[in-house]
Amino acid sequence: MRVIIVGAGVLGTMHAWHAVSRGHEVVHLEREAAARGASVRNFGLVWVGGRAPGPELEAARRARVLWQEIAERVPALGFRASGSLTVATTGHELAVAEAAAGGSEAAERGYELLSPERTREVNPALRGDHLGALWCRSDAQVEPRTAQAALQAELGRSGRYTLLTGREVRDLAGPGAVRDDHGQVHRGDAVVLCTGAWLGGLVRELVPDLPVRRVRLQMAQTEPLGETLTTSVADGDSFRYYPAYRGPELDSLDEAQPQPPTARDHRMQLLMVQRADGSLTIGDTHEYDAPFSFDTAEDPYEHLAGVASRLLGRPLPPIRRRWAGVYAQCADPSRVVHRAPVGPDAWLVTGPGGRGMTCSPAIAETTANELGW
Repeated sequence: MRVIIVGAGVLGTMHAWHAVSRGHEVVHLEREAAARGASVRNFGLVWVGGRAPGPELEAARRARVLWQEIAERVPALGFRASGSLTVATTGHELAVAEAAAGGSEAAERGYELLSPERTREVNPALRGDHLGALWCRSDAQVEPRTAQAALQAELGRSGRYTLLTGREVRDLAGPGAVRDDHGQVHRGDAVVLCTGAWLGGLVRELVPDLPVRRVRLQMAQTEPLGETLTTSVADGDSFRYYPAYRGPELDSLDEAQPQPPTARDHRMQLLMVQRADGSLTIGDTHEYDAPFSFDTAEDPYEHLAGVASRLLGRPLPPIRRRWAGVYAQCADPSRVVHRAPVGPDAWLVTGPGGRGMTCSPAIAETTANELGW
């Protein structure tokens, strides 16, 4: 087959990976010079622990296997099976961690409840005061700013992959075909649109009432920490944002320990991941109501620095850069992704939300299976 894939973020690139791996030819179109959306503006987390039971967890677990397999072929992904620690600093947060570690899915998710001493053994950089942590051995990470380029370079070595950048697709030009803004028609046996948060233009024409919303976030990267952060790290507020932790203990946390005003107003949690150069990616906020702010607010960064410093037991390194990003999320939270036909031999795959980096290999594999590649 000859497959036309639109969008060179992680979701589109993983669709290209599966197509080429199954012996097909791929023409890959990207409207920017390279991916610039949520695929590069994220933590690079392969985050299994907090996923909702059912299809979401199944997709995350399958994706975790695929990421490791792909990384054996593409070491430049920077894949690290580092696990994660969600650190509890209060009794209510610890109760949520205890409930998760004692739940029926604990082994499936790789959970283990750690004492303060054991937490510091697993991640010696966490020298702040805390009551313990929920360790998720299944979690991992890659380097988000370079992962797509590394995958595309490996695909190029197949001889069956062509990446064309600076090409915005304007319309479907017949079964299995698209026309770009250069007037060129690209013909194949199937078209897969992985347009991310770009929901206007052709996407709006094809699906005027697309059940997908956009979400804005703020993140930052620090200077190098100067020591190894052996796991990714989350604070107790993260329990509030991941469906795996729902239950009476989380209800008690919400009632007895409201978030600080800045965290509440910006719908915040702390996630902290060390990059290959020793710097830290920290975040994040969530903004759901469009039109989104065009600037970045400073108080979330001050809050994140304070929380991170308390967990580390030392000042957070200076922030090197700040950014905002937007991702597409299915309006129905029970759906991992929106996947539907939009024309003859053409499909739209979008809306994984904050699960895109984690689940993209499994999402693309499912597309390939369903389309009979």
